[in-house]
Amino acid sequence: MIRASIFLVLFLISCGNPVDYSRIAVKEVVDGDTIRLVNGELLRYVGLDTPEVRIKEAGSFVYNPQPFSLEAKEYNRKLVEGKHLRIEFDIEKRDKYGRLLGYCFADDVFINAELLKHGYATLYTFPPNLKYVEMFVDLQKKARKEKRGLWGSYDTISSDEAHKYINQVRSVRGRILGTYQSAKCVFLNFGQDYKTDFTVVIFNNSLSTFREKGINPAVFYHGKTIEVTGRIKSYNGPEIIVNSPYEIELIR
Repeated sequence: MIRASIFLVLFLISCGNPVDYSRIAVKEVVDGDTIRLVNGELLRYVGLDTPEVRIKEAGSFVYNPQPFSLEAKEYNRKLVEGKHLRIEFDIEKRDKYGRLLGYCFADDVFINAELLKHGYATLYTFPPNLKYVEMFVDLQKKARKEKRGLWGSYDTISSDEAHKYINQVRSVRGRILGTYQSAKCVFLNFGQDYKTDFTVVIFNNSLSTFREKGINPAVFYHGKTIEVTGRIKSYNGPEIIVNSPYEIELIR
């Protein structure tokens, strides 16, 4: 019902004067990867993720800044506060929450790229919005090599440690001991007990990006040591959801 109401409001807005996203002012910086535009729309930067300022607890979002979330928000504020943006859209213009999804430019500065370049964000691909993904991959590799931003603060953790960092962005390394393909997703299991051990989850709507690279995740990654970076969630043990092979680093 809430989602339906959101899209009804957005539909009514769209029936009025069309919005010029080639030059639109920023009203508020929400966190490191989300802003509110002057027309009231929330916009989520495409291709990246930053640590959360607010996390969901018992169905509500509460202020509980995760490590490096306030630094990311402040850097985002310096980039866009009080400025007009040129917004470029990809194939999907909105996410399931009704937020705009965009690549943002301020005074010829590519905001999405700057956050990755300086280590205030991590790569977060979400097919089919992959227009700049190869650029973003290169920017993250360089930021990580130079230990910029969060890469200078975070050490890679083992899969056995992942349960200690729920709701935090971390890089997790380990060996895939087993895989399983269900009706909805592929599971890459780092332990013998999938209900408690760390798992990488790849949903079916993301499998096309693996097929394009000639990868069947359930077969290709079995027995290999990999590293993934993302927000660790808790569901039958700690997990990170991965949307493309760009988010998985093959170690050996």
